Order: sequence, then structure tokens, then C-alpha cells
Amino acid sequence: MHAVKAAVIGIIALAVAAPALAQETRADRRQERQEQRIDQGVQSGALTPRETRKLERGQKHVENLETKAQADGKVTAREKLRLEHAQDVQSKRIYKQKHDRQAR
Repeated sequence: MHAVKAAVIGIIALAVAAPALAQETRADRRQERQEQRIDQGVQSGALTPRETRKLERGQKHVENLETKAQADGKVTAREKLRLEHAQDVQSKRIYKQKHDRQAR
């Protein structure tokens, strides 16, 4: 009987948590792709150590915004727009730094 009860509670918890996990997945995937772009720039020599530090600081800022938005358990439309805007800005910075013709 206890096993059935535990299974039902687990299924309910998963059903409640699944939408929240799906909501954060897109932002998380984008963060991961942007971090991969930075890593690729370091490996190829397209980014200097200083550029890398600045871009990583920008990534941390976006992560902090995401954490703050999720703190109350609900990401509002305004928070989502702000987060997407911050990711857009960071993406443009990554592109700009990787494609400048700076000596490494």
C-alpha cells in the first residue's frame, strides 16, 4: 500500500514539476550553446584571455538573471523578455569578439 502511495505521489510531483522544467530548458540550452561558442573561440584563438573573461562575466550575469527570475517558482512574461534580451545582447557580444581582427 505504501509503495502505491509513494508511486502516486511521485507521478503527481513529476506532473507538477514537468512544466517548470520545460520552461527553463530553452534558456538553459541557449546558455549552454553560448558557453560552447566562447569555448570554441578560445580553442581557435579567436578570443583573447581578456575577451574571454569579459564574455564569461556576461554569461554569469545572464545566469544570475535566470536564477532571480526563477526564485519565486514562476517566470513572468516580463522576466522572460528581460532574460531573452540579456541573452541576445550576450550573443551579439560573443559574435563581435570572435570576429574582430584582434591579435591573439
